[in-house]
Amino acid sequence: MVNSGLKSRKVSFRIPYYTQWGQNLLICGSDRLLGSWNVKKGLLLKPSHQGEELIWSGSIPVPPGYQSEYSYYVVDDRRNILRWEVGKKRKLLLPDGLQDGQSLELRDLWQIGSDNIPFRSAFKDVIFQTSWSLGGERPLEITQNKLDQDGSVILQFRICCPYLEEGTSIYVLGSSLNLGQWKIQDALKLAYAGDSLWQAACVMGKDDFPLKYKYCKHSKAGTSVECGASREIFVDVTTGESRFVVLSDGLMREMPWRGAGVSIPMFSVRSEVDLGVGEFLDLKLLVDWAVESGFHLVQLLPINDTSVNCMWWDSYPYSSLSVFALHPLYLRVEAISENIPEDIKQEIREARVQLDKKDVDYEACMATKLSIAKKIFTREKEAILNSKSFQEFFSENQEWLKPYAAFCFLRNFFETSERSQWGRFSEFSKEKLEKLVSKESLHYEVVSFYYYIQFHLHLQLSEAAEYARKKGVVLKGDLPIGVDRNSVDTWVNPNLFRMNTSTGAPPDYFDKNGQNWGFPTYNWEEMSKDNYGWWRARLTQMGKYFTAYRIDHILGFFRIWELPEHAMTGLCGKFRPSIPISQEELESEGLWDFNRLTHPYIGQDLLQEKFGASWTIIASTFLNEYQKGFYEFKDECNTEKKIASALKSFLETSMFVESEEKLRRKLFDLLQNVALIKDPEDPRKFYPRFNVDDTTSFMDLDQHSQNVLKRLYYDYYFHRQEGLWRDNAFKTLPVLLNSSDMLACGEDLGLIPSCVHPVMQELGLVGLRIQRMPSEPDVEFGIPSQYNYMTVCAPSCHDCSTLRAWWEEDEERRHRFFQAVMGSDELPPDQCTPEIVHFVLRQHVEAPSMWSIFPLQNSGFSSTALTPLLNNIQDLLALKDDYTTRPAVEETINDPTNPKHYWRYRVHVTMESLLNDKDLTKTIKDLVRGSGRFYPQKDLESGQAKLQLGSEHPSQTQKYGLSNK
Repeated sequence: MVNSGLKSRKVSFRIPYYTQWGQNLLICGSDRLLGSWNVKKGLLLKPSHQGEELIWSGSIPVPPGYQSEYSYYVVDDRRNILRWEVGKKRKLLLPDGLQDGQSLELRDLWQIGSDNIPFRSAFKDVIFQTSWSLGGERPLEITQNKLDQDGSVILQFRICCPYLEEGTSIYVLGSSLNLGQWKIQDALKLAYAGDSLWQAACVMGKDDFPLKYKYCKHSKAGTSVECGASREIFVDVTTGESRFVVLSDGLMREMPWRGAGVSIPMFSVRSEVDLGVGEFLDLKLLVDWAVESGFHLVQLLPINDTSVNCMWWDSYPYSSLSVFALHPLYLRVEAISENIPEDIKQEIREARVQLDKKDVDYEACMATKLSIAKKIFTREKEAILNSKSFQEFFSENQEWLKPYAAFCFLRNFFETSERSQWGRFSEFSKEKLEKLVSKESLHYEVVSFYYYIQFHLHLQLSEAAEYARKKGVVLKGDLPIGVDRNSVDTWVNPNLFRMNTSTGAPPDYFDKNGQNWGFPTYNWEEMSKDNYGWWRARLTQMGKYFTAYRIDHILGFFRIWELPEHAMTGLCGKFRPSIPISQEELESEGLWDFNRLTHPYIGQDLLQEKFGASWTIIASTFLNEYQKGFYEFKDECNTEKKIASALKSFLETSMFVESEEKLRRKLFDLLQNVALIKDPEDPRKFYPRFNVDDTTSFMDLDQHSQNVLKRLYYDYYFHRQEGLWRDNAFKTLPVLLNSSDMLACGEDLGLIPSCVHPVMQELGLVGLRIQRMPSEPDVEFGIPSQYNYMTVCAPSCHDCSTLRAWWEEDEERRHRFFQAVMGSDELPPDQCTPEIVHFVLRQHVEAPSMWSIFPLQNSGFSSTALTPLLNNIQDLLALKDDYTTRPAVEETINDPTNPKHYWRYRVHVTMESLLNDKDLTKTIKDLVRGSGRFYPQKDLESGQAKLQLGSEHPSQTQKYGLSNK
């Protein structure tokens, strides 16, 4: 309560916001008058229609000197939160001039996720970084002006402008005399108040309302007025009440910032000094090339250690051994010491020649680097481990570094990462860990070697990251959706994972049988108990090196495709979380035979169709006849993993001509021939098998049963889950976004629930658009000119073939693309010529998307490929015939249909050569510059990159008339 002996000040809130039936708006803040962040005790606002707007308002009496933070919330009738603002908390500070009985009116706009984009480190610390000072911060409260006349109003204008060139000022001009009556020379100049906020105040009389105004930038070069219609404000001065009105007008309305970038796996980079694989310090060359080519961003695949099996299988970058440790593969061994003896230098020179191959030899590169690093470590371990810089690194990272080093030691000692083989170390305990890693331990030298490697990886990546920042280039990382089943993270925190399950994706563009990645799914309920601390730590660690990141399979934060651990394919899964079909539901629809619906439906006709004359041999080996003409799998082969094992043994003694892979696929088809999948944890819950109407189990049902299952199928996959999945995403994704300042982009490809894009838009998450994988149904090719601004657009990605390979692999599709997208009825060329690459790249670079990112493998810019500027470099190299001599199929980074794919592609030209190819960099830069996208331009005095805008961009080249509204 405010002391009744004092005449209080009144603070009122006003915000336009459209709600749905049953929704209300309230304010909650840090002070008790606003609920002390307890929404149940917040200030409920009242709605009123003003013109076409729905205005929510409310007020509270406050004592002198009152201050608080606050935010707006959408709630239901019980004050349960339905939606909240994204971004920083607002600050309420009473102005100095506010007297007893006077009021402060805060006119706000709802903050959406995209409003916060300019304050992410990619923009704040890299793209919009300034080498000049804006001066000291000005206090946010209104000063100077006095309300000495009844009915007078002080208006404080507040606008956010994240980027301002040196010598430029911000003004507000408008219809009143105090705002210059639309003349820039008489407009009100704003002062910098810190945190990209500009503000100024002036006294307005009753004749000034309604007031129309706009913000503008002014310098010697000219004046640029914000886009859109004039802003308008009306203040009712007939009450005679004197008041302060603060207009928080959000972001200055300018043409949206758009940039371009290049993507490439770290292992694919080639330089003259690497040892057979890209290294962190090679990023400095890549950054230089990016700046020369007009790119503001370099995107990498995951760079965490994946050394689970200590063989080439570990080349898969999305299967982390540790989500915190960096991969030793990317270490530059000759940079870890300044005192390397000549014999080791000679060994490095010889290794450089031996490992300089067309593709990465993963096992040889790892063995060579670790061997050389160990020799250097032996010589200088005492000096490094006792140094101040190492001690600081160790202190900051020991929580994950100790378990990681111990895991690596145990993996090598027991020759397996399968911790069930580790005896008393199978179950993790801090007590056992501390004994193992203590300096008194017999194994300390081995353990500390892994500390040493991670320390130098940290130094080298940090050096490259800082270099990129100074050059104005965003370094974008990748956050994998899963971790390896045999990882440090599942050893230390097994309670955070559902170890009896596997993660994957249902059938989609990549694989008609679905994907099974083998990762355990997350125990979100357990993770929520400490507010997702494991995820927050991951993002904090990434933020040390990156200023942007890609969320791999962002759909997994809405729902994940969960498979039993014994599955090998991705077909027979279910979404988690999801609302299942209950037994009561099925019974009410007249479906009672649950064994028939949930067990593989294997008749003699199906066996004969699949295996021909050999069906009897297959049946006697794998199946039991439980009813005349109908079969079921034997217990020893009733899962996919059991079938694979039994089949291997069977073929060792049989004379079958058909391949093991084909026979396994046919047996899997039998096992997957079900209509419903029973919940392993609750036998009264069921899930429709994906693409159920393709199965003979479904086809042989009566018409009524088919109709019921069809209806339940579409309800399960496309209707009943939407609210649940939306709520699930709002529990997890904000935690990620609030854990760091990095710009977050979500990989939203595949089977997209309708709730995904609205949630991403609300949270300010940038989506992904791949032209050959359009998100719109019944569309074969995406139209880049129609993409939303909050997207990254790319011709391809690492999971696709390159643009060049895609063009050459399907003649009919090539013809359709040539006709529908390129507008030609002529016969398209068999080869993807530089002209075609240039057309596709131009489409993407001119798209409205925030980012246009191209793969470096063979984009087309060189002779190899010119793909999406931010996705892969191969598509860019295809711009030039010189780089397209390699067969297009060899440029593919990943084959999603092959779980044991060898990730080993290397760009066949060195970064030094690319930097010297001025024709190529000019071709790319001209493409970027001509599209109106921003690009970095080197400041010759400072050596840093300056922000430049393509010459065709209308927001800077057009002069706005100032005499209109």
